[in-house]
Amino acid sequence: MSVLQLNKVNVIYPPPKRGGSEVHALEDINLTIEGNDFMVALGASGCGKTTLLNVMAGFIQPNSGDVLLDSRPIKGPGADRGVVFQQHALLPWLNVMDNTSFGLMLQKKKSEERKKVAAKYLGLVGLEEFLSHYPYQLSGGMRQRVGLARALTSNPAILLMDEPLGALDAITRETMQELVLDIWRQTKKMVFFITHSVDEAIFMASRLIVMSPRPGRIIHSYKLDFYQKFFETRDARSIKSLPEFIEMRQEILDIIHGDEIRIDQG
Repeated sequence: MSVLQLNKVNVIYPPPKRGGSEVHALEDINLTIEGNDFMVALGASGCGKTTLLNVMAGFIQPNSGDVLLDSRPIKGPGADRGVVFQQHALLPWLNVMDNTSFGLMLQKKKSEERKKVAAKYLGLVGLEEFLSHYPYQLSGGMRQRVGLARALTSNPAILLMDEPLGALDAITRETMQELVLDIWRQTKKMVFFITHSVDEAIFMASRLIVMSPRPGRIIHSYKLDFYQKFFETRDARSIKSLPEFIEMRQEILDIIHGDEIRIDQG
């Protein structure tokens, strides 16, 4: 069982302009993601959610603290961490099959193996009939499915998802929420998922963390099971209307809006 650990992680950015002050993005982050966790991070804009994901991905190094995956320090990007961005980041000159298998090509896998692995995950996201299509021929939701399939091809220990559904229309977003949960259940991957949608976070998370405004700290943590109710009923709309769901939404909104008010008054 894989484990991702962050111990007393701090990230400080240089001043954004000459004569300015340093930006303390993250402060003393202690976090463990393990097993089959679907962890979702919420917080006001600028609270450090994406910085936290970038530390896990190895895109940036913390100023202090340890970041470990299965007890090994994370020093840079690696195939053991799959990243799904808000924008699909597909290569427009490659078709769906070649986009999905691109990482495997960089790993110098043989063509036959690349196609077999890519086809497996494209089938998982429901795109087995679109292997020869190009990104411009796909809807926004379909492009995000390709990005998800591509992230899975290296069989990563954890999926890091930075607002992956934020650019989708409301109906497509709901469909994609259900698809991501189904893929999580099937693959049994750890997931770290960033969103600005409180409803999305509560619905999808097995563990939910709420972060404070800068410097980003984890100020609340919840264990949730609304996703399990979805697996049992397949009725996302009714789950989001449950009294306990609405109560949780209000509690988290009060936390986030309270932080925003303190910023304005500060």
